[in-house]
Amino acid sequence: MSKKSNPRRLSENEANASLKSLRISAQKLNLIAHMIRGKKVEQALRDLMLCRKRAAKDVQKLLLSAVANAETNHGLDIDALIVHEAYVGKNITMKRFMARARGRGTRILKPFSRINIIVGTSEGAV
Repeated sequence: MSKKSNPRRLSENEANASLKSLRISAQKLNLIAHMIRGKKVEQALRDLMLCRKRAAKDVQKLLLSAVANAETNHGLDIDALIVHEAYVGKNITMKRFMARARGRGTRILKPFSRINIIVGTSEGAV
């Protein structure tokens, strides 16, 4: 009578990490995600360390988390890891009002976004 377990969505040589509520717009975060897609993890971490954008530190921490998941949970070699996917999506939007001239108000939108990073070894290295 127990519930069936969900099948693994990733292949055996992949691991992922996700961040669900990052206070930055998805458009800005996608610029950083595009910068690391398809690169080796070592090169991606180096690029994120040198990036001057505010969200680069959060993406760097998330990438380190994905590497730790790959090593701890799946026993993958961290030197052979590649960033297979890094995709960004919208999350909630906080709506605020700011006082303007002549008794009016203007809506201020404060967007949140989410990011998923999937790392894995290339098929030739397995």
